[in-house]
Amino acid sequence: MKKCLLLISFLPFFIFAQENPKLTDEMAIRLSEKPLHCINQEYPNKTAHIINNANEVTLTPKDLHPSFYGCFDWHSSVHGHWMLVRLLKTKPNLSVAKDIEKILDNSFTKENLQTEADYFTKYQLTTTFERTYGWAWLLKLDEELMTWNHPKAKIWHQNLKPLTDKILSSWKTYLPKQTYPNRTGVHPNTAFAMVFALDWARATGDKTFENELIEKAKYFYLNNTKTPAYLEPDGSDFFSPSLEIADLMRRILPQKEFVKWLDQFYEKRSIENIEKIPVVSDLSDYQTVHLVGLSFTKAWCMKGIANSLPDNHPLKKQFQKTANIFLNNGLPLLFQGNYGGDHWLASFAVYALED
Repeated sequence: MKKCLLLISFLPFFIFAQENPKLTDEMAIRLSEKPLHCINQEYPNKTAHIINNANEVTLTPKDLHPSFYGCFDWHSSVHGHWMLVRLLKTKPNLSVAKDIEKILDNSFTKENLQTEADYFTKYQLTTTFERTYGWAWLLKLDEELMTWNHPKAKIWHQNLKPLTDKILSSWKTYLPKQTYPNRTGVHPNTAFAMVFALDWARATGDKTFENELIEKAKYFYLNNTKTPAYLEPDGSDFFSPSLEIADLMRRILPQKEFVKWLDQFYEKRSIENIEKIPVVSDLSDYQTVHLVGLSFTKAWCMKGIANSLPDNHPLKKQFQKTANIFLNNGLPLLFQGNYGGDHWLASFAVYALED
């Protein structure tokens, strides 16, 4: 009996551990359990809503955000929905497909999403709400729906449009006023958000927004050299600030220019440091568990950077190998914590497992 229990407790590791981890159907089903559980779970909740008067004190998360009230906070709900869309889009025959579709039908109603869009004008002091982390995930969700040739996806995408338009308008207003980038390893990280915004602009053909993002990215990062990545990470990071910048710059520079930039950006000691596995001392702590997410974001950045490098660059194979190490480190931890990780980490895993 003890041997059986021990085997069951380590089952996720045996399912997920691969030399080159891929998103198998079995893995997709296990990961889908996380957002399927939390999208309609209203509490605990961190609304980030600024209360302007006594009347707003009694507003529940669902009152404020009828589509994205679950999964602890707005941005986690948004990327939880993105994850389910992605799984249904790429793996339509999963055994949980009907469960996913039902969840999305309930969330993506025209009325609910209009209320989400109205939030930004109905209440005061909403200009900075989810800027720019939640905005980025919303555009990623919109991009996923827009590029899916499925009857329901077209309806969901159309219903999402008022919210997408509001986020886009807010971003276009903010971008020219952003004098300095946020180089943090948590939500406000500028480079991460610009990556998703740039992907969206290119997918939609919004050349004006694309060019504004490229211009700002060069202003922020083109002359960066010898980044102090040897000091990473901070205690609750789920981004590597330096890798997020590199992941952005590979998207906007021709290969030769990117290689020249990258070689000046990283010193040897910084490369050695960012390849270290994060130490997660307490999976039940809602901040410390961020470091599990750091393995996934490092993996997706390193894979993308490696794919952008020529075959003879020493970091190409090095980053490919290290990305797989990070994935195999992070995946088993998804099933060993509590709601502090359960409400968001699966989305990061799915994105990191993409080629």
